[in-house]
Amino acid sequence: MLILGAAGGVGHLALQIAKADGGVVTAVCSTSKVEFVRSLGADDVIDYTRSGLGDGERRWDVIIDTAGRRSVAELRDVLAKTGVLVIVGGEGGNAWTGGFLERMVTAKVLSMFSSQKLTLLTATVNAPDLLMLKELAEGRMLKPAVTRTYRLEQAVEALKELEKGHARGKSAVVVPPI
Repeated sequence: MLILGAAGGVGHLALQIAKADGGVVTAVCSTSKVEFVRSLGADDVIDYTRSGLGDGERRWDVIIDTAGRRSVAELRDVLAKTGVLVIVGGEGGNAWTGGFLERMVTAKVLSMFSSQKLTLLTATVNAPDLLMLKELAEGRMLKPAVTRTYRLEQAVEALKELEKGHARGKSAVVVPPI
């Protein structure tokens, strides 16, 4: 499995869940986050500031893209012939569509004509999944990393930091009791 954005808020959790399920994970992150994703159990790390996704020979059965900076075509090039690409979010785009909508439409259309499954993460809350997450957390196999907390009046600052796209773990806004 390849996880792009493996050090971010969603990626660092996806990495730990995949490892808890016995997956072999290649994490993609920047230089400053390499040790962080290794500490979470990544089997291999690609520093995107120093190299691309490979030499054109390596293919992954599953790609989870939480970063949204690579085109669907580029990701398909490193996806196994019958692999699964899961798009979690998107960057860029324009004010009306954003990157996610463009990537969503591209993935849905291409998936109809390909042996590769190109899909979007559609999160639903259900008891079995929450119980599984609870068990992983209680077993210390899932450890959310909260890098920074903000007071409620700093929420705009928190969002501006998030927009920069360089998250390491989660950021939290603390809402005082009423």
